[in-house]
Amino acid sequence: MARITASVYTSHVPAIGAALDLGKTGEPYWQKVFSGYGFSKRWMQQQRPDVIFLVYNDHATAFSLEVIPTFAIGTAAEYPVADEGWGPRPVPKVIGHPELAAHIAQSVIQDDFDLTLVNKMDVDHGLTVPLSLLFGQVQAWPCKVIPFAVNVVQYPVPSGRRCFMLGQAIRKAIESYDEPLNVQIWGTGGMSHQLQGARAGLINKEWDNRFLDRLIADPAGLAQVPHIEYVREAGSEGIELVMWLIARGAMADVAGGAPPRVAHRFYHVPASNTAVGHLILEN
Repeated sequence: MARITASVYTSHVPAIGAALDLGKTGEPYWQKVFSGYGFSKRWMQQQRPDVIFLVYNDHATAFSLEVIPTFAIGTAAEYPVADEGWGPRPVPKVIGHPELAAHIAQSVIQDDFDLTLVNKMDVDHGLTVPLSLLFGQVQAWPCKVIPFAVNVVQYPVPSGRRCFMLGQAIRKAIESYDEPLNVQIWGTGGMSHQLQGARAGLINKEWDNRFLDRLIADPAGLAQVPHIEYVREAGSEGIELVMWLIARGAMADVAGGAPPRVAHRFYHVPASNTAVGHLILEN
């Protein structure tokens, strides 16, 4: 059977992608950000999965404000890199795993979670920046990817509790797939940031690090945090962090297994106008 071997959590700041693409990673400002991913790139070489189930949010690229699915799973064989207004990032197209994606959709929908099936979709920086951070600049991504888009752009957005429960259903689905695949689940977005209004530029280091502490040790309690706390403490875009709870809900300890091992933890301020958080948990 397939198994989830690890969960990976990271911010997906678009400026990080631009720094990579423009060769600025060695500049003093950016070097501090990318230093936090040196271990992760080495770890990935040793722990390379067959498939990544990558939870992210679309930024009005694949989905306009006309149609906004709460949860959307990519079931295509491949996904072009989106043009977000200044041309597509110079990164490889994303190769999917339609068979596993269809299996997950079948299982999760039968577990009473409504998913939108997407058979054609461009993927933006929310998905490509995390891949670049963990794999670097490559000619082809070294594993298949199942995109899983969550609406955290237009209210109403799903609760942390709902996301955590969904992660549990995804774990069940993956573990029932009849092929010995090594699967990682990634939660992306965040951490604290606000892009507009009187609090534009807000970063809350204390709240961010408390979130990381609880994500590791008390995910079920963290899942009960209401939307208003994310907005008040982490800024309007801090709500992206509910996506991390999908990945955390899929870990073995939530289903009664052993606690995960913290392979790596990193936090840095600033990267563009946000805080960067990164965590690797091994089952």
